[in-house]
Amino acid sequence: MKKIQKREFTAWLFLLPSFVGTLIFTLIPFGDVIRRSFLDAMGNQFVGVLNYKNVLQNGAFQLAIKNTARFVVTCIPLLLLLSLILCILIVGRKKHGDFFKATYLFPMAIPVASVVLLWRVIFDKSGLINEFLLSFNMQPVDFMNTSKAFYVLVFSYIWKNTGYDMVLWLAGLNGIPTSLYEAASIDGANGWQKFKYITLPGLRSTLYITLVLSLINSFKVFREVYLVAGDYPNNSIYMLQHLFNNWFLSMDIQKMSAAAVMLAVTFLLLILLLSWLEKRWEGDYKKKRRLTHKNENI
Repeated sequence: MKKIQKREFTAWLFLLPSFVGTLIFTLIPFGDVIRRSFLDAMGNQFVGVLNYKNVLQNGAFQLAIKNTARFVVTCIPLLLLLSLILCILIVGRKKHGDFFKATYLFPMAIPVASVVLLWRVIFDKSGLINEFLLSFNMQPVDFMNTSKAFYVLVFSYIWKNTGYDMVLWLAGLNGIPTSLYEAASIDGANGWQKFKYITLPGLRSTLYITLVLSLINSFKVFREVYLVAGDYPNNSIYMLQHLFNNWFLSMDIQKMSAAAVMLAVTFLLLILLLSWLEKRWEGDYKKKRRLTHKNENI
């Protein structure tokens, strides 16, 4: 009993520095953000939900929310599907498998400044794509100053994060017992049946982690967009990060605080929903497996 108590005390002592750091640099500042969201710009007068009302009616906020939601809904499914397909293809290749893994992880190692330079070389008015179009007497396209900038952003996000998600999928695939595939082969199951009844159910926990991390990474594309297009890019790629940055420069602290609280609550509810779905799916999967084993024993 004393050993268990000592071990628990050691664990809490080990976690104490991280907890204190999180408390000082995250929880307490966010608590002050919540407080400031109910005050005026000077932070002296209580205004209730007026800041929230002003933020919701703000045209820039509505545009940023629309673009961010569109970006997430477009990118996340494409990224998850593409990374899973590529991961399965690489796992099936015994030859040059490590080479392909390193290749897909390479974009993560490229500095942001280099990515911006790559954007300019490819998508600028005088970039490679427009030079190619001119060689065929076609009209050049100003990608970053038209609605096509959105698709450039989608391509950049998927290109840079595919390797990261592949590593997560690979960890999930390695966690599925090979005995299940061997038993399915003995029963005469084909590749699609193995994927549907073994691989997909076995990746449900990995799907939750990959989805949450991909969602978080989707908010990091602001760096590239900001360095390429500045504070006010084309309307199709004006994201929440641009809005927060511009409000910070104009010292609209009350608007920033209200928007940050709404965004944090939305993220929390979304993650809780995904966690609930993951636990429910996992429970159903385990229940089906128990019923299957029971029927086999009978």
